[in-house]
Amino acid sequence: MEAMRESSYPNLIYRGKVRDTHDIGDGKFLMVSTDRISAYDVVLPSVVPGKGSVLNQISSFWFGKTQHLVNNHFIELGLDNNQLNLDNGLATRSMIVKKAERVDVECIVRGYITGSAWSEYKSTGKVSGISMPEGLKEGDKFPEPLFTPTTKADEGHDENMTMEEVVDLVGTETADKLTDLSISIYNYAHDFALDTGIIIADTKMEFGFINDELCLIDELLTPDSSRFWDTIGYEPGKSQPNFDKQYVRDWLNSQGWDHNPPAPELPDNVVNITRDRYTEAFTRLTGQTLR
Repeated sequence: MEAMRESSYPNLIYRGKVRDTHDIGDGKFLMVSTDRISAYDVVLPSVVPGKGSVLNQISSFWFGKTQHLVNNHFIELGLDNNQLNLDNGLATRSMIVKKAERVDVECIVRGYITGSAWSEYKSTGKVSGISMPEGLKEGDKFPEPLFTPTTKADEGHDENMTMEEVVDLVGTETADKLTDLSISIYNYAHDFALDTGIIIADTKMEFGFINDELCLIDELLTPDSSRFWDTIGYEPGKSQPNFDKQYVRDWLNSQGWDHNPPAPELPDNVVNITRDRYTEAFTRLTGQTLR
């Protein structure tokens, strides 16, 4: 599959780290998941061919699966649209969504201690400022999932937020809804994924208002936004076998990169392994073949 670094569709209104969003009128956007890849909030110079198709179609799957918990912005896949005359490369990577007023909070739910949470715990005994029991090992499951929100930064690094800061930004009612919905979605997806042999260690999601209703937007439970671990080989106290972006992060760190742009170019073998792991996550979780 030919790689797509940028969408060439007209009426571009926003270009994020991975997604390009186009206004198609009538209160709708065409949201394109490109093959760009970011790490530590920096867009890498490399692309992963076909990655956008995985993100797009796995998000569509999860939007359908979680509809009973909360509404979302998804209307249809570009593949199923007959009006926009999308070429196949664009169709497979895009979805038509409803316009929403974004809530500027990254809603992160952590079920297991890893990544930045593990680093913080090792140095302070806390995760997002919340005191944790002594003696936790990397990869241990928390007694209950943690809601650890961050700022939604268009540029630079997202910053941890306290619940007081979330309340100040969006109000008590919306802050409570963000917390409850995020944890409910995580718990549902975690239990579903276990039956497919995948542990969802953590994930991040975004919400927005559509006609004054709080809804899921952006992507959902993808290998970009989540840590997916293989249940076979899972063992606290070590790095876990995974189907997500961790392989890229590990390679970048092995190069001594300081997490500031520019990032190094990914070698072909890292690109290929990443693509294969993303595709494996899609196939396992959905039971479908990538279109």
